[in-house]
Amino acid sequence: MEKLQVKDKSFAVSIPEAKILEQVRRVAAEITRDMEGKDPLFLPVLNGAFMFAADLLREVTIPCEISFIKLASYAGTHSTGAIREVIGLAKDITGRHVVIVEDIIDSGLTMAHMIETLEKHNPASISVCALLVKPDALKVEVPIHYRCMDIPNDFIVGYGLDYDGFGRNTRDIYTLCKE
Repeated sequence: MEKLQVKDKSFAVSIPEAKILEQVRRVAAEITRDMEGKDPLFLPVLNGAFMFAADLLREVTIPCEISFIKLASYAGTHSTGAIREVIGLAKDITGRHVVIVEDIIDSGLTMAHMIETLEKHNPASISVCALLVKPDALKVEVPIHYRCMDIPNDFIVGYGLDYDGFGRNTRDIYTLCKE
């Protein structure tokens, strides 16, 4: 499907599934290499990272655990800048090697907040793994250890990413069409 209608917005394919999965496999191999013998705990950020996390973890070949956290900072097509924790940390991360799995890093504010919150629990290390990064939108420096792709500062949906809760259930990633 080349075009996608989500609510009142039109989107066009920008990243096909094959390219996404190729980059996910590459990043999973890097994590597998770097985390060998460390039994990492993966912390995907819900809701957006659920598809990415599922595909990523199927490719990671070392012993690991997964738990989920949910943070929110979006309303419609724009980040609100206000971060509110919705679902807290369910695992003890003291002394653990933590890999945060995020769908997209825009401003970096949400990720900076999450790293700051997790550091209070004394993990052995914190690594950030992002499907997508918008370098031109970053407002704060965030250490991104693993990234699948850099993208322009456009609004996108698909492969777990949404517009007002809709559009997550596609295999490809779509960019908002200019009107």
